[in-house]
Amino acid sequence: MIVLDGRGLSLADLVAVARAEAPTQLGPHAREEMERSHGWVVSTLASDAPIYGINTGFGSLARVRIPAADTSTLSRNLMRSHAAGVGAPCPADVVRAMMLLRANALSRGASGCRPALVETLCTMLARGVVPRVPRQGSCGSSGDLAPLSHLALVVFGEGGEVLAPNGTISGLAAMAAAGIPTLSPQAKDGLAMTNGAQLTTAITALALHDAEVLVRSAERAAAMSIEALRGVSRAFHPAVHALRPHPGAIESAAHLRELLAGSTLVDSLPEKVQDAYSLRCTPVVLGAARDVLRYGRGVVECEINSVTDNPVMLMDEAVENHAFSAGLFHGEPVGIAADSMKIGVAEIASLSERRLYRLTTGSLSSRLPPALAGADRPDLGMLVPQTTAAALVSENKSLAWPMSVDSIPTCEDQEDHVAMSTTAAWRLWEIVQNSRRVVAVELLCAARALRLRLEEAPGVRLGVGAEEAMPLVEQLAGGTDVAGEAIEAVAAHIARGSFA
Repeated sequence: MIVLDGRGLSLADLVAVARAEAPTQLGPHAREEMERSHGWVVSTLASDAPIYGINTGFGSLARVRIPAADTSTLSRNLMRSHAAGVGAPCPADVVRAMMLLRANALSRGASGCRPALVETLCTMLARGVVPRVPRQGSCGSSGDLAPLSHLALVVFGEGGEVLAPNGTISGLAAMAAAGIPTLSPQAKDGLAMTNGAQLTTAITALALHDAEVLVRSAERAAAMSIEALRGVSRAFHPAVHALRPHPGAIESAAHLRELLAGSTLVDSLPEKVQDAYSLRCTPVVLGAARDVLRYGRGVVECEINSVTDNPVMLMDEAVENHAFSAGLFHGEPVGIAADSMKIGVAEIASLSERRLYRLTTGSLSSRLPPALAGADRPDLGMLVPQTTAAALVSENKSLAWPMSVDSIPTCEDQEDHVAMSTTAAWRLWEIVQNSRRVVAVELLCAARALRLRLEEAPGVRLGVGAEEAMPLVEQLAGGTDVAGEAIEAVAAHIARGSFA
């Protein structure tokens, strides 16, 4: 059971809830803090003091006062008007992560809303009620308004749709079938549910997790390619990397040495003193990717335990008005991290493609057959899979262009600088998918090249990394005659961590 209190959620917890349906519940202290801030909101409404978004309009309409009797209608109209997302639905694991993050942020007790909101989200997660949230429509400031509004519609019985095995069903029908009562919106409920950066963070967090798995898988693919190309191991010596001690490079070089241990192919050409950059510089490039993912993890771990709505209720401050309007919803911290990680992950694929190009090019491969085509059958080897990898690497280059440097003013220029962080997060997500497939192509090529080496010299010993990976790669490659199917099968196993 993962207990939500707004402080202790980990990235591993998020992945477990999003993908393994781990159960969640509101912590007892968190409940007390939520009731405390909600009680202040209720008492302040009775006094008619102005509180942004509770008894005032939103954004550029903040100076418009709303009578206390209409605050429920205000919340309802906010959800309806802001549910303006368009396009294809987000994947279910992304929506589940978004729901978890919104529940965790509210559980901190700084949002002025009822514990019932968090309890309803936890029950929806437990019973598999996952709203259909369109991918497009958020600029990342004020948070992910449109995506979270589509979630709120279902929570409050205002419509919306829920993902189902064969498409979607209405939110009301899904909640009824799951035995979950919908809530009637009260003051601050609508704003509390919709004002935050949880979609951006959900996408970024899951992509970060997948990228961390990918970089280790890429190092295994690199080690297998280095073996097949009869590489030189001195480039990975610990004393070399101690001279330029970037943590990621040191870790990557150590992992490569571990994977290459026992290989008789490495260092088997005495006249060869150094390799091409795509081999020799592998720990430097993949180490840089490791380091930018480390930075991204720090941002994500901070963000998943942050309050990101507006206003926030600071109940321990010695002031009469505990509602503070600020900009915690702005997606810039996560957007910049996503943009940075995009570059690192794109470089994983770029370097991988250069190695597999050498494997499939007869003049560069230390006498492997051109295209890795076998001599006993008329085939084209791995020519077109390399082309696929090249196409994906090229696509990554356009996706890697930073989104967080862009801004288009919204809301009558009240929101005059927006983050575009949601698009940055989606592009990171897409680059991870593309790069995973490129590494899958390298694993297929490297395994085929190593098999050819074994056939030409049966006494050859492979490194530890290749010995572990070859059986699975060859099993997946042998399960189909269609190259694309083999690539997807290996990519799926990379995602599961089979090669990390």
